[in-house]
Amino acid sequence: MAKGYYGARKNVWTVAKNAVEKGLQYAYVGRKLRKRQFRSLWIQRINAGARQHGMSYSAFMGQLSKSGIELNRKVLADLAMNHPDAFKAVVDQIKK
Repeated sequence: MAKGYYGARKNVWTVAKNAVEKGLQYAYVGRKLRKRQFRSLWIQRINAGARQHGMSYSAFMGQLSKSGIELNRKVLADLAMNHPDAFKAVVDQIKK
């Protein structure tokens, strides 16, 4: 598992064992952090799209839940980035 490591980390048994164990810990934590980072990215994209239409993120999400539209952040971020006309339709539906 230490293949590709540099220096003593690849061929000195105790150093390699410690390096591999630490790497596995980072991998475990990284799988949890990735979920947080994607949610943060989605929120930033939704906020940017909402501000183009004169709304803040919090106002947009509040109106979204009140209007009964059940789209998650991942889908909303994709609409804001790749399909601005569809995102505008969602914003127009909320503003009614």
